[in-house]
Amino acid sequence: MLETRAIVVQKDSQFTLVEASGAGGCSVCEGKGCGSSKVGQLFCSKPRQFKVENHVNAEVGDEVIVSIVEGTVLRGISLVYLLPLALMFAGAVLGGGWIAGEQRDGYATLGALSGLLIGFLLAKRIFSNKSNHQPFIARLIRE
Repeated sequence: MLETRAIVVQKDSQFTLVEASGAGGCSVCEGKGCGSSKVGQLFCSKPRQFKVENHVNAEVGDEVIVSIVEGTVLRGISLVYLLPLALMFAGAVLGGGWIAGEQRDGYATLGALSGLLIGFLLAKRIFSNKSNHQPFIARLIRE
């Protein structure tokens, strides 16, 4: 499981909005080592807020541990980036390969754009059908 600390900001009937309270980076050195937290702060100045499932009935202001199943991030990256990219190349090859002449580049472009669009739609459909990909509140932090 991948875990991070967060604070509950808003509670809804179905989801809970949490704000990640980490320093950024991988949290091994708490943002004081390699500088990845500085790069993260450069591109993400606003607090990071996420919708999560609340199985432990956490209330607004509670500090919690948010978890996500290991491998979910890698599968998500594959779906969002690699699937549309592969279908874009396949569409370009199919669109440009079947037609000869001056129109060939236009059909290759149309095929590439069609493949890209189909890839994004497929990725969205595949990822939204799986409920175990959602982050959830694993436990409350009591100090």
